[in-house]
Amino acid sequence: MRLDDFDKDINVEDQRGQSFGGGGGGGLLLGLLPLIGSRFGCGGIVVVLLIFAVFGGLGNIGGLLTGGDSAPSTQVSRNGAGSAGGGGATAACSVDAATRSTCNAFSSAENTWERLFAQSGQRFQAPKLVFYGGQGMSGCGAASSAMGPFYCPSDQGVYIDTGFFDELVQKYRAAGDFAQYYVVAHEFGHHIQTLTGASEQVRQAQARGSREEGNALSVRLELQADCYAGVWAAQNRDRLEPGDIQEGMRAAEAIGDDTLQREAQGRVVPESFTHGTSAQRQAWLNRGLQSGDPAVCDTFSGAI
Repeated sequence: MRLDDFDKDINVEDQRGQSFGGGGGGGLLLGLLPLIGSRFGCGGIVVVLLIFAVFGGLGNIGGLLTGGDSAPSTQVSRNGAGSAGGGGATAACSVDAATRSTCNAFSSAENTWERLFAQSGQRFQAPKLVFYGGQGMSGCGAASSAMGPFYCPSDQGVYIDTGFFDELVQKYRAAGDFAQYYVVAHEFGHHIQTLTGASEQVRQAQARGSREEGNALSVRLELQADCYAGVWAAQNRDRLEPGDIQEGMRAAEAIGDDTLQREAQGRVVPESFTHGTSAQRQAWLNRGLQSGDPAVCDTFSGAI
């Protein structure tokens, strides 16, 4: 996919090379995350937080996740002036090829969704892009490479450890630039859900329901983010190259709950799904790709 270079005024934060404290509840939480297949988005994180709320009480969420110990991050504002060392988005996004590629996709998604919101008369608020290496800190608590890319609604940040893209190729056999762009666009889709209120509605419903009901709602949230990723790609259809869509579909298949569970434990447990099956993820990504219309991404009405 041929993307323009990132806009210099995107909001980028670079935590790579920084030291973050941790332990206690944070270690336990990070140990639970892989059990629910939380590879993308904050939906799986929400489910785990609910478990903590039931069995241990959330209290200070940041303290629970990280032990209350963190280092300041480098914030790059919309005007490109970094608060810890300067250099702006240009410096943060030029570390390596994977970083630049991520910034290009993030910038494209931001421009696309800002335009779509303007067309529908809605107010758009841009998220921030946060790079971290191995470990980091988010408004949702500790960040770890074991979590994969995710979105935190508390600080409206898309968190990326670019090392995941190597894992995407080597472990999940999902190569190609569009596979990486799909990951970024999916996380950006979670930001759109924050702006529309869908994330908060799901959170409230999860708090009232059972764990199985919470998982089912998480699946619908994740599939909608897949659809939104497809909408972004469709809105930039003139940028697509031969093989791009196939790359996206391979990535969606590789990270389906059923595929991940079958490979990890040899069996599938549908009631524990938090992101949807491979077929569902492909179907909703394709729905967005075919239409380019966010209105077709209503995963909360009817069957999925």
